[in-house]
Amino acid sequence: MTDPVLETRDVCKSFGALRASRNISLDLNAGEIHAIIGPNGAGKTTLIGQICGTLKPDSGSVRLLGQDVTGLATRDRAQRGLGRTFQISSLAMEDTVLQNAVLGALGATANPWRFWKDVLKDTDLRTKAEEALHRVGLQDHALSRTAELSHGQRRQLEVAVALTKEPKAFVMDEPMAGMGSEGSKRLTEFLDELREQAPILLVEHDMDAVFALADRISVLVYGEVIATGTVDEIRSDAAVREAYLGEDA
Repeated sequence: MTDPVLETRDVCKSFGALRASRNISLDLNAGEIHAIIGPNGAGKTTLIGQICGTLKPDSGSVRLLGQDVTGLATRDRAQRGLGRTFQISSLAMEDTVLQNAVLGALGATANPWRFWKDVLKDTDLRTKAEEALHRVGLQDHALSRTAELSHGQRRQLEVAVALTKEPKAFVMDEPMAGMGSEGSKRLTEFLDELREQAPILLVEHDMDAVFALADRISVLVYGEVIATGTVDEIRSDAAVREAYLGEDA
């Protein structure tokens, strides 16, 4: 059996008396989508922060491609292959779609502070950015202002920005947030294909999308994983139904 692409081992995090993460161990394997679900306040955001580097665990470790990255900054984890999309968009709305993608490509280089005008003339960076935009279906919007995109297209652009860094794993924080049913359906189809390029750790409240996409689901309640399993296993787990899904799941 191959080693996980991404994993946490006994991760713990407290804020005063609040234990936001309690010995959380989970992993993400090549080619899969592993969803993390749970009620508001379950500790999902805290866990994602520790995985991506914005929070440091009190104990435990985070490993990427078999290497311990617990002490690395967010940017260093990104350069090692951890791609992230956010619940709230982090795009530069007044810049063009292409500029956002080029900026993402620049962030994957060893010299991310180059003068912006020079960057736009860099053939290699532009090519990488244009390839990423084509991959997500935004090539025809390359010169559009990002603010002019639909909500779903902005989500696609966030993925394109992450793709320019050639990620080995994605961490996606509620990519379906704010989308209607048609937008969610299109993004679900896109993510289903994207897993072949890099596996996805997916935090999501849209249970239709989770059940359609996930190979495995981990349920987080009060900072603790109470169950991990396939869609069918999670659907039928009595503790999960009581804690989160409800009797209508």
